[in-house]
Amino acid sequence: MWRGRILVLVGILLVAFTLRTAVTVVPPLTDSINADLPLTPATIGILGMLPTAAFAIFGFLTPYVIRWASLERLTVIAMGIAVAGQVGRVFSPNTPVFLILTVVSLAGLGAGNVLLPPLVKHHFPDRVGLLTAIYVTMLSLGTAIPAQFAVPVGNALGWQWAVGMWAGANVLAVLPWLAVMIKPHPLPAVAAVGATGAQPDAVVVLGQVTPKVRPWTSKMALGLTFMFGCTSLNTYSMFAWLPTILTDAGLDRGAAGSMLALFAALGLPASLLVPVIASRMRNPYPLVLIFVGCFIAGYLGLLLVPSHGTWLWVTLAGLGPGTFPLSLLLINLRTRTKVGAGALSGFSQGVGYALACAGPLLFGILHQNTGGWLVPFCFLFATLIFLAGGAWFIAKPRFLEDERAAPLT
Repeated sequence: MWRGRILVLVGILLVAFTLRTAVTVVPPLTDSINADLPLTPATIGILGMLPTAAFAIFGFLTPYVIRWASLERLTVIAMGIAVAGQVGRVFSPNTPVFLILTVVSLAGLGAGNVLLPPLVKHHFPDRVGLLTAIYVTMLSLGTAIPAQFAVPVGNALGWQWAVGMWAGANVLAVLPWLAVMIKPHPLPAVAAVGATGAQPDAVVVLGQVTPKVRPWTSKMALGLTFMFGCTSLNTYSMFAWLPTILTDAGLDRGAAGSMLALFAALGLPASLLVPVIASRMRNPYPLVLIFVGCFIAGYLGLLLVPSHGTWLWVTLAGLGPGTFPLSLLLINLRTRTKVGAGALSGFSQGVGYALACAGPLLFGILHQNTGGWLVPFCFLFATLIFLAGGAWFIAKPRFLEDERAAPLT
């Protein structure tokens, strides 16, 4: 049984590594891509919006598909779709086709976003905090490494190689899950609840019956949605526009790409520490306030003195998304079952990413219409209020299944 868990662990970590590679590799290469496929400012804004839009649509749909296929089978399908999109877009004859195939690749990754939390709860119900820390760390690595190597690889081999080579990571991520499907291993007894992934009218937990989970009626779920959505809105706005902000302030493309990599890499310490620390806290809301403060301090520096102490402002802003691993952890900490985790994961990530998809686009529109960065940053400051407000509801120590439940029978 332990060999099966190790195989599943490897599969979870490899999938986590792939979930942002297709996103952060593109912004540092927009000038190179523009030489072959015209990218107007509006198109760059759309590219920044596509990840969250695709993650929203396909993340929201994934829990409904779980009832027809296992989590493991869906993971294999998701990775296959991501490979097809990433390989296909490097051969795009024009910009619209490039955008369409980018959506295809992000469809697979959006499904993967939703599948990981219930996979952790399903296979490692006794190690939720630790496993969340490890897989979010891998996700952070997969966010930072492509941004760092995009320009050097693009200069040496062309942007097509720099963009397309990350499909290889998705291919590797499929292999452990194929092995699991070919030779299934017994699951822990606690993880067998709702093993099909479907949401029945009632779920048996520890000999009791809880009603079907309906996250759209839950203040907790809505709170997590705002927390997750506003975190992603800010993060993807920076992914899309930080290089432009810094080159506008006088940095060269290589330095701006390195600052984007720094911004992404700072998710690593948060990914390692936040789930472990928060899983031992009754109410982790103080952590939310710390990360919101980092966002505010970093944004003020980038707005007022972007060319001086740039690394400090990027570091502070890069620590702000520490609310992201906390959001993922709370999916499992605030649910009793895999069914509840799947429902909360799909709802909060689906609707949350829908909220977030407006971030890069609105940030770009506000910049284009005002000619500066003040109004766009004021927009981001406003979203931090909703982030903190939503976190207030989900951080409280209670369970989604109990919030609107009738007395257990």
